Amino acid sequence: MSEESSKRDYRDTVFLPKTDFPMKAGLPQKEPGILARWEDDGVYKALRKARAGREKFVLHDGPPYANGNIHIGHALNKVLKDAVVRTQSLLGRDAPYVPGWDCHGLPIEWKVEEKYKKKKRNKDEVPVREFRRECREYAAEWVGVQREQFKRLGITGEWDKPYLTMAPAAEAGIVAELLKFAESGQLYRGAKPVMWSPVEKTALAEAEVEYEDITSTQIDVAFEIVESPIEELVGAHAVIWTTTPWTIPVNQALAYGPDLSYDVVEWNGKRMLVAFGCQAESMKRWGYEPTTGEGGLVGSIKGSDLAGTICRHPMHHLGGFFAEPRPLLAGDFVTTDSGTGLVHMAPDHGEDDFDLCKAHGINPKFVVDADGRYREDWEWLPRTDARNGSVINPKFNAPDGPICSDLREAGALLSASADYEHSYPHSWRSKAKVIYRCTPQWFVPMDKPSVTPAEAGVSESSAESGEIPASAGMTLRDVALSEIDKTRFVPAKGKNRIGSMVEGRPDWVLSRQRAWGVPITLFVDRKTGEYLVDPAVNQRIVEAIMADGVDAWSEENAQALLGASYKLEDYEMIGDILDVWFDSGSTHAFVLESDNWPDLQSPADLYLEGSDQHRGWFQSSLLESCATRGHAPYKSVLTHGFTMAADGRKMSKSLGNTVDPLKVMEEYGADIIRLWALSVDYTEDHRIGPEILKGVADQYRKLRNTFRYMLGALGGFDENERVDVSEMPELERYMLSLLGELDAKLRQCIHDYDFNAYTRSLVDFMNEDLSAFFFDIRKDRLYCDAPGSVERRAYRTVLDTLFHALIRYAAPVLVFTSEEVWGTRYPDAGSVHMLELEPIPAADANSDRWEKLRDLRERVMEAIEPLRREKTIRSGLEAEVTVPASAVPEGFSAEDLATLFITGEVTLGDADEVSVTNSPDAKCGRCWRLLPEVEEDGDLCNRCESVVAEMDASA
Repeated sequence: MSEESSKRDYRDTVFLPKTDFPMKAGLPQKEPGILARWEDDGVYKALRKARAGREKFVLHDGPPYANGNIHIGHALNKVLKDAVVRTQSLLGRDAPYVPGWDCHGLPIEWKVEEKYKKKKRNKDEVPVREFRRECREYAAEWVGVQREQFKRLGITGEWDKPYLTMAPAAEAGIVAELLKFAESGQLYRGAKPVMWSPVEKTALAEAEVEYEDITSTQIDVAFEIVESPIEELVGAHAVIWTTTPWTIPVNQALAYGPDLSYDVVEWNGKRMLVAFGCQAESMKRWGYEPTTGEGGLVGSIKGSDLAGTICRHPMHHLGGFFAEPRPLLAGDFVTTDSGTGLVHMAPDHGEDDFDLCKAHGINPKFVVDADGRYREDWEWLPRTDARNGSVINPKFNAPDGPICSDLREAGALLSASADYEHSYPHSWRSKAKVIYRCTPQWFVPMDKPSVTPAEAGVSESSAESGEIPASAGMTLRDVALSEIDKTRFVPAKGKNRIGSMVEGRPDWVLSRQRAWGVPITLFVDRKTGEYLVDPAVNQRIVEAIMADGVDAWSEENAQALLGASYKLEDYEMIGDILDVWFDSGSTHAFVLESDNWPDLQSPADLYLEGSDQHRGWFQSSLLESCATRGHAPYKSVLTHGFTMAADGRKMSKSLGNTVDPLKVMEEYGADIIRLWALSVDYTEDHRIGPEILKGVADQYRKLRNTFRYMLGALGGFDENERVDVSEMPELERYMLSLLGELDAKLRQCIHDYDFNAYTRSLVDFMNEDLSAFFFDIRKDRLYCDAPGSVERRAYRTVLDTLFHALIRYAAPVLVFTSEEVWGTRYPDAGSVHMLELEPIPAADANSDRWEKLRDLRERVMEAIEPLRREKTIRSGLEAEVTVPASAVPEGFSAEDLATLFITGEVTLGDADEVSVTNSPDAKCGRCWRLLPEVEEDGDLCNRCESVVAEMDASA
């Protein structure tokens, strides 16, 4: 070579990747523009048209409450749903998505009441129509806000036509479902203890309650025994222990365990009856000190022998109710785990109490009003008494509070201390403690067989047509449990969770004592107490609400709704509203089965919500559908855990550890939230925080740069350049085989809804198999081989195949970035989200052989690294490497190994270790490889000389 050629600058002869795709993402600024383009182009509608007639997949959206900005839990939930819809669409299915909102109930009503309180306005003095109008306006405002926030996350769907439970058509649909219960005899009115919020003045469902640890007053109270088949018990005292002193004023009996043993112990000159095994702890609470020699065992009694024993209430001197006898009743629920082994029974305020007392003809007294205070006419602690605070007020129940003071004065209080720590139910909205309160409510029975075709007077053919569910004659509990067994749960443990809840749940309490909700549209006969079942009346009710919403259920419309066949004075018009879980539990009826959304179908393929919805929406939807249709409204149920702070603690504004998705989008962009949401193991509780988000952003940058490299490397690629798989080098075939394995894995992940594995598999492939391996090895071929060489064309062919596969895989995760990448390469090809997965070309490759080689490559790189740190060499190209011959798979030459290791010469040695020395060869002035054929630095190797000569000739 001439001296002139050795000094030439060859940079302009290297084929470096070129692209306009920026390395800096700028997602917060870029994403809104992409969103606007999707809306302008009608991408969602175009996708529905393109998938019309295909196999359908319906994810039914569980409605969030319309009462505030979205939080990180909303973001996770909606991104998961969006990933389901988009991946199903990738498979070629027709996967519509109709979002919805829950607009009734306490979350909205509570907010409107708060506005009233600030204006010193009493909600009860506001006309109900005006109050409902304000609730409706409040909900509508937040629907609009949340809709834009969800769209900003890149969630695709029918945003112009969502479902709202407050829409008149939805309210009419809910009423129609309620009347189906009535017509099939699956409603009853009864007085039972239900969880009640004195602050919100309404009954609550189990799903509206959360449990918090509190410290309560615990007391021991002595009830004097006045009658007993066991004569020596007369004059003794049966001792009960409770952590709810406020229930003592409505005590009506005591319960004992018939299979337990009881001891009579002497204390303070009195004989006390307690269960065997409880006496030591009980007497310790009373202040008994064994060293004093006072007290001791007097006798023992079988529990079953206590039948017929009667006590009197400590406040019997007040007369009336308190002078009535308090019988001892056998209760299977009585244990010796805590307390005295004797349980005081207040049927107004406990489920076991109510059931046991009812079985013995003892009825509740309804003495605690809606606000948690005793009735004004009650003999003890009337509400006019200045001492009578709310029953949830700690001062009212305190050891020196009015109840304990009166019991102490009566000589019945053996102990009282405000130190008992336990879990207690609270309203999840007001955060106030709830109570069990017996009030007349409307219930759906869990264990009453539903109407059979014969009982309904319907022919078997009509029953088969669906007018009467196939489950007719079964109990709702049995039908629901049967349907749970048929349903797929992800994760699988959800089946046992909801199954155990349904198996043990009480009757469904439907009624609420509020204003903002769907009314219980029933007329009750004042003489018989039976509700009216008349299809004509029911039809008028549904039509009226369809036209005017819930305000149609009013006194002024009552006679018109009843019609000429009935007189209003003969009927009570129910004023309660429905549990909002009934609203949302009916969405399958007025959304999935509605002509308003013809793309949908029932039952849904999937319901997807947080794990708390096993006792909420999943369950109310299941019960509603099983009662009215005889089957579940869903085929599969997916649950996700809760998002915790980075340290694993629950997020709390007071702790300052919340993560606002709106602020995250302002700083990083929505694709970062999506990448985080689809990378975590959502089936368990998971974490987020500033450092976690930084890590996700770094991961995103690597993915973005991988796409950027491919865009640059594929510049100018066309079909004439494509090489058949059979002509490709083995490395390219190996990469296609890896892509095929990835494709199969991701398809399985879609089936399993395993987005954690989906995203991580995609990320690992792009980072490890491509960027750190394939691209690293083949960049020399891309930069320096002749454009027409088969090897370079094969590499670009595989790059093209990779690009088309990876952009599709990434689209459900990085919805904005994938659109940007696709548009950069194909600016006129429409949205990336219209695409479907394509088959991967089959390629034979000995993966085991390549895995062995990759392991050796890692060893070589590890051996080179210390020399790089010491600056003995600047890159692997300057290294001459000796590797164990035994570690080299058959068929790889020394030249192949140098190419794959990106080093100078490679020698096969006998030693087991990899050794590295400086290469003595000169460096090619174009490809920078150190090769024996290069005479001195700056000269060209044989390959580069050939390529440059061809370029010079064509210049």
